[in-house]
Amino acid sequence: MAILSVSASSCSLSRGPWLPTPSATAKLPLSGENGRRSLQVRCQEISRVPLEQRWMFDEAEAGGPDIWNKTWYPKAVDHINTEKPWYIVDATDKILGRLASTIANHIRGKTLATYTPSVDMGAFVIVVNAEKVAVSGKKRTQKLYRRHSGRPGGMTVETFDQLQQRIPERIIEHAVRGMLPKGRLGRALFNHLKVYKGPDHPHEAQQPVELPIKDKRIQKQR
Repeated sequence: MAILSVSASSCSLSRGPWLPTPSATAKLPLSGENGRRSLQVRCQEISRVPLEQRWMFDEAEAGGPDIWNKTWYPKAVDHINTEKPWYIVDATDKILGRLASTIANHIRGKTLATYTPSVDMGAFVIVVNAEKVAVSGKKRTQKLYRRHSGRPGGMTVETFDQLQQRIPERIIEHAVRGMLPKGRLGRALFNHLKVYKGPDHPHEAQQPVELPIKDKRIQKQR
């Protein structure tokens, strides 16, 4: 029985452009026929690995391009908060649900070609005149908002009209929060929403532009 002993890191029975020269080829007998039959074992050298596969072996090139995965995925430099756009929208006589869905789409970044569901790619949105948002039908008296203090019997229920008179910003925040993802991504995206009562806001330095609205039914007809 023949015993094969090779000290190289990787061996192959076929010859390729990355294999060593014939001088490095070892001839080992397969049987005891005085070396009439032999097997050529060529040992692969790390320095001669093809360029497209060298990143798997060479430690210096371990951080090179991934040749197996071609799908584009946003890096950290693709969604820096200081480089994201700012939008502003006046909530006067705008339907609450349609306004909230438009805001949520821009906060998530669904209007961008680089939209990625698991990455914060969206913009910042400023809402002014939150106390003038509109609803349809009898929602002013029938739509209820519930909150609980955490103590037994601590449930508080108020209508849309009552909450609008008390904290009008909370109505839009509640509607937009429900349209964002649930989890750490949704909590981070919710910080992109800035809602204010009245026409003034403290974000003039960000130079916000008008929020593009394609839904023609968002404005309440009087």
